Amino acid sequence: MKEKDIRHLYHRVGFGILPNKLDVLTNMSKEEVIDGLFRSSKNPEDLNIELTELLPLITKKKDDISKSEGQELRKKSREKVKAFNTAWINRLVQSEQILLEKMTLFWANVFVARDNHIFHMQQYNNTLRKHALGNFGTFIKAVAKEPTMSKYLNNRQNSKQKPNENFARELLELFTLGNGNYTEQDIKETARAFTGWAFKSNGDYYLRSKKHDFGNKTFFGETGNFDGEDIIDIILKQKQCARFICSKIYRYFVHPTINKNHLDKMIDVFYPTYDIDVLMRHVLMSDWFYDEKNRGAKIKSPIELLVGIQQIVPLEFKKQKQLLNLQKVMGQVLLYPPNVAGWKQDKNWIDSNTLLFRIKLPSVLINNTVIRFEQKGEFEDSFDTYYTRAKKAGSRIEIEKDWSIFNRNFKVLNYQKIKENIIIGKIDPDTNNFLENLANQDKKEYLVQLMSLPEYQLC
Repeated sequence: MKEKDIRHLYHRVGFGILPNKLDVLTNMSKEEVIDGLFRSSKNPEDLNIELTELLPLITKKKDDISKSEGQELRKKSREKVKAFNTAWINRLVQSEQILLEKMTLFWANVFVARDNHIFHMQQYNNTLRKHALGNFGTFIKAVAKEPTMSKYLNNRQNSKQKPNENFARELLELFTLGNGNYTEQDIKETARAFTGWAFKSNGDYYLRSKKHDFGNKTFFGETGNFDGEDIIDIILKQKQCARFICSKIYRYFVHPTINKNHLDKMIDVFYPTYDIDVLMRHVLMSDWFYDEKNRGAKIKSPIELLVGIQQIVPLEFKKQKQLLNLQKVMGQVLLYPPNVAGWKQDKNWIDSNTLLFRIKLPSVLINNTVIRFEQKGEFEDSFDTYYTRAKKAGSRIEIEKDWSIFNRNFKVLNYQKIKENIIIGKIDPDTNNFLENLANQDKKEYLVQLMSLPEYQLC
């Protein structure tokens, strides 16, 4: 397989590839390289953090927890969610299950939810991971039963006596069909089908029979005593569901602008089996995936940018708050989506403030350049409020850097090869001239200069 194709592949299904790994893969065929990606991602490994001190949250009855104990447990739980943010980023940097983890990140911005209950949030994240390359129908049913989703979209308040339509609406609009492909009556009938869906404190699903509507519902021309899983089965019969999901996958993994012919082929592969593994193999094996126009066509998300840097120079943040603040200034804090629609992609990552910040980021992380951001204040502040305050404060991020990976992979390369491994898309001629003048610099400094180019923002 060609070097440039492998680099493109690994930037889309992961966060880049190191030269030593690249050297091995160039001796393999495309089929062998892609089979390796799927084989390594076959058995999902849960991501768990230490939560022993918070076990009363899931083992004690609510009435057995005093007010002061409850307040303290909830406070610690919120802090643990932030710790889980760090653990997730470390997993993205270090995991050998590259495709699986990138798919988990993708689905987290499809099935969007937020929760300060660490046990439920951790369970939800691992549900995304477990089903990331599985069957989409099984996946959406599992998501619908998750406590985090139930709380986030108010489905635990959904009862026969007073149906709540929040989850039903987002299931149809954001998770499966897209706006305009259902009616208001469909939302009402869907809400009725999901009445009584509940969960225990340990995260297990159960049905509150007295709250569930066992009457007939009519949905997409079918009538019966449908429950939530029946509704999902009917949704899956609609080819629009396959189109909706394939469109999201195309924009995320291929190109922000959809090619209709390529999308139609994807839909034919995905429908009606809804096998995510088969769909992704089709995409990655297709010649059009490697078209020149798709290389460097996407703007990296803040997490892609942050993780990509750390895969070359691993970083240990001495203060968790500083890693969270970096994400916040760039507009993407894992586990803290802005709303149920999730983060807008591509050009929405960039504005005059965030672009300057992102270009300076490698220097901040690797060369200890002073960065301006707020050290105090509510973590949940709006971005505008946060950034206004942030500009008033300057600080150095306390980081321990590990240069061993760079030394093994890049130090032996010439400057041209380093550039080819760091920058995926085309480089402006003036920029190339600039880089030629840096060819006598220390290679570590040359790396920082490459990562500080606008072209490094693309993948």
